[in-house]
Amino acid sequence: MADEFWKTKQLEELSPVEWESLCDGCGLCCLNKLEDWDTGAVAFTSVACRLLDGSTCRCRDYPNRQAIVPDCIQLTAQEVREIGWLPPTCGYRLVRDGEDLKWWHPLISGDRETVHVAGISARGRTVSETEVDVDDFEDYLVDWPMHVGEKA
Repeated sequence: MADEFWKTKQLEELSPVEWESLCDGCGLCCLNKLEDWDTGAVAFTSVACRLLDGSTCRCRDYPNRQAIVPDCIQLTAQEVREIGWLPPTCGYRLVRDGEDLKWWHPLISGDRETVHVAGISARGRTVSETEVDVDDFEDYLVDWPMHVGEKA
């Protein structure tokens, strides 16, 4: 890579294009999460946002996602610093923590498919929230989003 900006810049210093390129396209942040009201602990489900394309792990309407899904979290540098549930493989989390991107990240590999080939993404592991009653989300609790990449 000619410009490894993620090694020299803080999250707050990234241009919009650099910011968007840090997303590896795994789709894990688009999984519904359940928060324990008493402890604040967050658990992932395999229930994906209605806008997540399960085969590409991309948002079907990224520019309008917050209008369509009001609970969609717009990641900002501040949000990345405060959110504790970002998966350990997340490019934003890695840069936040002063770590390098992994070999399968598209900025390293040059290929958007390597995140899927490495088994990092949600591809093939989810069900759309349009198919599950919100009261049944607990039946879809999973821990793999916080363990992806351990063997990659």
